[in-house]
Amino acid sequence: MALGPDFRRLWAAYSISELGSGVAIGALPLVATIALAAPVFQVSLLSALSGVAGAVLALPLGPWIEFRRKRPIMIGVDLTRFVVLLSVPVAAAFGLLTYAQLCVVAMVQAVGVIVFASASGAHLKALVPPGLRGQANARLEMTLWTVYSAGPPLGGVLVSALGATASMAADAVSFLLSALGIRRLRAPEPPPPPRHPTPRLHELTAGWRYILGHRALRALWLNSMVFGGSVMATAPLLAVLMLRELHMTPWEYGIALGVPCLGGILGAFVARRITEERPKLLGFGVGRTLFMILLAVAPAGPTGLLVITVSQFLLIFCAGAFNPTFATFRMRATEDGYMSRVLSAWSISQRVAQPIGIMLGGVLATLFSTRIALALMAGVLLTSIFLLPWRSFTRSAPMAPAAP
Repeated sequence: MALGPDFRRLWAAYSISELGSGVAIGALPLVATIALAAPVFQVSLLSALSGVAGAVLALPLGPWIEFRRKRPIMIGVDLTRFVVLLSVPVAAAFGLLTYAQLCVVAMVQAVGVIVFASASGAHLKALVPPGLRGQANARLEMTLWTVYSAGPPLGGVLVSALGATASMAADAVSFLLSALGIRRLRAPEPPPPPRHPTPRLHELTAGWRYILGHRALRALWLNSMVFGGSVMATAPLLAVLMLRELHMTPWEYGIALGVPCLGGILGAFVARRITEERPKLLGFGVGRTLFMILLAVAPAGPTGLLVITVSQFLLIFCAGAFNPTFATFRMRATEDGYMSRVLSAWSISQRVAQPIGIMLGGVLATLFSTRIALALMAGVLLTSIFLLPWRSFTRSAPMAPAAP
């Protein structure tokens, strides 16, 4: 059985929007630095604000997404992001761009990511038959790593040729094209689940209660928080290690970031070829924790660049195989009436856990050294192995939380 034409249309829309996002990686801090000459504190605050504020603003939206049709929400979010992102190059062209506007754009973009992911995940579950969901998620994962391999270099070319806001204009257009692509879907969307009268707090926390009430999902949720926080903590530490302490050049740093993305493509391809879910979920879940320690012992020179690139490649290879397997398992383990709220709760939790990891890495580097901080965060990452659902994996059937 092959994936249908509607999935291919959705896949094309996803690819276009992700390519735009890949082109615009780091665009807001870049615009703040180049176009506004903002101080380092403001640039850092801009990045942190998008995560935390986005999570807070998205908190009440989970139930709103759950009990509405997902396709109009996805289109609306894409159009909103098109308008908001396009406002930056337009304002810059007229000399009206301000730091406050960048903060608003960062928050809207962060909320948009959470809302779109919550709606699109539930929509994908309804669109794709159960037997094809693993294949669909693997294709989306391969696309993600492909565009993130090509996007940043393209963004660099755009910025160099047309200015600091050019990549944001490209990202804005990609969201417009994504909205048009979703609009082309032909199959009728199934009606949303019925909404029953429940206390507001109960409704807002339903996603987390569902996760915590399902043993396997609870384990994977905890694993995801530790993994995401630990890996995100290495990003600024690796930049300091390579550029300041190992005296590598920016192009070498770019290699260490770009080449490993090819591992994600290969990992997603391998995941499609392995039919058994348990070895993929547990095996690659363990594998993605084993290689970060190599960053802490990387020497200077070409050998160090090779060690860093290989360690990142192996980590992303395992993550590329784990992610679509996990996404498919989460779809199967979650009842339709909770899907959007579970995805929303998951995204919000990650938006909180990742800045915590980054701050922890920074504190450790300040107290000790960059290498020790990387080694300690690698140790934290290893603990996520124990949070995989080793004993509860067979409990994959949906288990709804208790009724209010």
